[in-house]
Amino acid sequence: MSDTTSDYLLVTGATGFAGSHLVDHLLDAGAPVAGWSNPRGRASGHHDSRVRWQSVDLLDRTGVSEAIRDLRPRVIFHLAGLPHVGESWKQADRALRVNALGTHHLLDAVEQQAPACRVVVAGSALVYRPSAQALRENDPLAPADPYGVSKLAQEMRAARAACPVVRTRPFNHAGPGQSESFVTSSFARQIAEIEGGLREPTLLVGNLEARRDIMDVRDTARAYAALATSGQVGAVYNICAGTAHRVGDLLDQLLGLSKTRIDVREDPARMRPSDNPVVLGDHARLTAHTGWQPSIPIDRTLADLLAWWRAGVEHTT
Repeated sequence: MSDTTSDYLLVTGATGFAGSHLVDHLLDAGAPVAGWSNPRGRASGHHDSRVRWQSVDLLDRTGVSEAIRDLRPRVIFHLAGLPHVGESWKQADRALRVNALGTHHLLDAVEQQAPACRVVVAGSALVYRPSAQALRENDPLAPADPYGVSKLAQEMRAARAACPVVRTRPFNHAGPGQSESFVTSSFARQIAEIEGGLREPTLLVGNLEARRDIMDVRDTARAYAALATSGQVGAVYNICAGTAHRVGDLLDQLLGLSKTRIDVREDPARMRPSDNPVVLGDHARLTAHTGWQPSIPIDRTLADLLAWWRAGVEHTT
């Protein structure tokens, strides 16, 4: 064990949605960046040549320990995990293994190999007990789905880590590069494919009455970076915009960006077994400790997301 660290900032899940945007942000700031990707996973991001890349399976305890020993990063942004709530109902065991056990392997390796390294853990706002009020970090915890349970287990392990850890509870975020498994990205992909003649002009939707605190993923990346330098070790932080948007209103904004006539039809298969009517956060603690504020309006986020899907459709046709 050594107290010394390198200058590297390590991003786990670096080829994923939020991870790839965080890598871009750190590179733009001139930081030396290392990125881990899952050898069994499906990468959604790019592989920038400026990054020191390594393929690491968080469920391989020995491999994680050896990778941390070799790199000894100064900061770790732990963004790797099973990200989708809907999939967790079908794979509850995998959600627990990846999100909770994978985090345990990482923190155990840091405690043994690089105990001075600061770790920013990306948890989830879905650890909270559902509430119609703006959620604050001291509000009751009672996750309502397997994903939330797995993220609470992750957070409980992080809370007792023997290394400097900052815990986060990000709310929904959207933007270019997001999987179609998430609501606004599903809408944007369907619109792009309808415009490109790849599907009939009918857009399938789930619950449009849910209200979600959704912000731009690039603002989320900035929040992670701010917490690495200014976050209080041992504390937990909401990362959110502080505004709950009705899902149907977000759909209307996206439809307004298309010149194609599109019908909307409810799809029962897109309804979740449990769906909180309102998910809204309060970022006062994050702002007070770091000065961070959300800066990208939702209309730009949606426009950029739709443009990204349009580019993908054009590339395939």
